[in-house]
Amino acid sequence: MHMPKRLIFGAMLFIVPLAAWALVKPLRVLAPQLEGLMCDEWVCVDDTSRRAEATRLYRDALNSVQASVGALHSVPRAVFCATPACSDKFGFTAALAYDVGTFAVVISHRGWRPYLIRHELIHHLQNERLGWLRVRLFKPEWWREGMAYSLSRDPRRPLPEPLEGYRSQFEAWFKQVGAARLWAEAEHL
Repeated sequence: MHMPKRLIFGAMLFIVPLAAWALVKPLRVLAPQLEGLMCDEWVCVDDTSRRAEATRLYRDALNSVQASVGALHSVPRAVFCATPACSDKFGFTAALAYDVGTFAVVISHRGWRPYLIRHELIHHLQNERLGWLRVRLFKPEWWREGMAYSLSRDPRRPLPEPLEGYRSQFEAWFKQVGAARLWAEAEHL
């Protein structure tokens, strides 16, 4: 009787991670090398001829966010997809970029723009300062997304609704609280 339970348990230990890898594509940031990407300290790329460009974009975005929004406690890994095939591997459909908690930011082949990378780093900073679950479940979307669109200096105006409304609402709130009280006031939202 104990053998079938052990066999089932052993099979589950093998199958669950494989299923998660196949079905939850953002998990692939844990080991992008398994998807054919080449990684250095922080930046992973699928096209090594674009490594210098990706590294420069990322470094500039990090410096900008830390100077204007707040210091990051940890620098997240950045996965830059240069091809549609890579973007597919990381689950992109309509999005241009996304963050994975406080672990990584992922940039699609269509998302290599400074403001998009800053946008995702701002989400990373929100997650660090307030906690990923708390930000996703308990902070207003106008604050979360409005902050990222506004402070990333996204040049697209107007954004599609409701995003432009979120940015406007955040900017009105931010004007009242000021940069010095940004995080303290965010605690009370």
